[in-house]
Amino acid sequence: MTKSYFPSLQDINRAKLTLNEILTFTPLTENLNLSEQFGAKVFLKREDLQIVRSYKIRGAYNKIKSLSKEQLKNGVVCASAGNHAQGVAYSCQKLGINGKIYMPTTTPKQKIKQVKMFGKEFVEIVLIGDTYDDASSEAWKDCHENQKAYIHPFDDPLIIEGQATTAMEILQDSTLQIDYVFVPIGGGGLIAGVGSYFKQMHPSTKIIGVEPAGAPSMKESLKKGEVVTLEKIDKFVDGAAVQRVGDLPFEICKQVVDDIVLVPEGRICTKILELYNRDAIVVEPAGALSIAALDDYAAQIKGKNVVCIVSGSNNDITRTEEIKERSLLFEGLKHYFIIRFPQRSGALRDFVEYVIGPNDDITHFEYTKKNSRERGPAFVGIELSNKNDFDGLVQRMAENGFVYEYVNEKPDLFQYLI
Repeated sequence: MTKSYFPSLQDINRAKLTLNEILTFTPLTENLNLSEQFGAKVFLKREDLQIVRSYKIRGAYNKIKSLSKEQLKNGVVCASAGNHAQGVAYSCQKLGINGKIYMPTTTPKQKIKQVKMFGKEFVEIVLIGDTYDDASSEAWKDCHENQKAYIHPFDDPLIIEGQATTAMEILQDSTLQIDYVFVPIGGGGLIAGVGSYFKQMHPSTKIIGVEPAGAPSMKESLKKGEVVTLEKIDKFVDGAAVQRVGDLPFEICKQVVDDIVLVPEGRICTKILELYNRDAIVVEPAGALSIAALDDYAAQIKGKNVVCIVSGSNNDITRTEEIKERSLLFEGLKHYFIIRFPQRSGALRDFVEYVIGPNDDITHFEYTKKNSRERGPAFVGIELSNKNDFDGLVQRMAENGFVYEYVNEKPDLFQYLI
């Protein structure tokens, strides 16, 4: 397949016919909270309600169903951080095909269990490496050594065409002219498919890609005019954190993407919590990407019709504390200090009485008394009810003689202590 490939409407229609036998037609619903917040009509394409709780089943099933018996005789193999793996596993089980799935060791346990559940006896899971790219290298090695069919999560025409059916459903369901579509980007398969369909069917719609700030692989590639491999990424948004986007998605995105927004991981966490608390919608970090980008487009989308693709809900409940912590840090509500308390009785009481505000809360406290020193260091975490109270907090510490070191602004020390 040459780099000049571009998904045709005929190919996307063919993919939809293939997928009709297994696909859940997910709803396009207006979110009243977001609509009110941004003064727009904000619709969510609820791919979190898909059979495998993400859009990935679309591309995976479309690809596997297209393969001949000869191509499938040794089974299929893939690499995935979780959602593509579930799509492949479900497809293997439905079609009675053996599959081997390589996943990073950092994959949330919830996703691993879901892959096992969807694939049943047809799927073998191998955990290897720290990133998707590590797992991908091993999967390709297995593919070549054992002549298996490789099911790429994003760099394949049939995968892209399967993901494009998401856009087809959006246009079928919408009764209004859509001005903006916000699409999460990992390897680029979804936005390549969605963007190519919209540009052919409704070219005036702006296609806005969204990446986590810690893994801006498509943004950097488009900036440099070629696919680049990032040396280091933040793996927190596991469903969208890749070091290198696909060659085919990159070429398509050059033609169909109007802008790419980079969203801080902390803001993504805030949106996860807001969606759960306000709308009872459970999303994983990658699933909240598109919604988290609306803040950056608040002025442009006012009075417009907007669609955000909610790409997945495979969240591990054990990550809730980390999500809350990252959100509080991003919102300026959680602060950590190393405070040198005078080693006298009543020092802590004075700190609570004269420094801590009436609405502040000490959420972390570690202290070891050292008899040979005049001052004993304590590691203290403080949660504010209002981020504007921070200046008053540090001012009261100084006024009452508490010497401190602010840990939030020291990344290496912060990572070590938290």
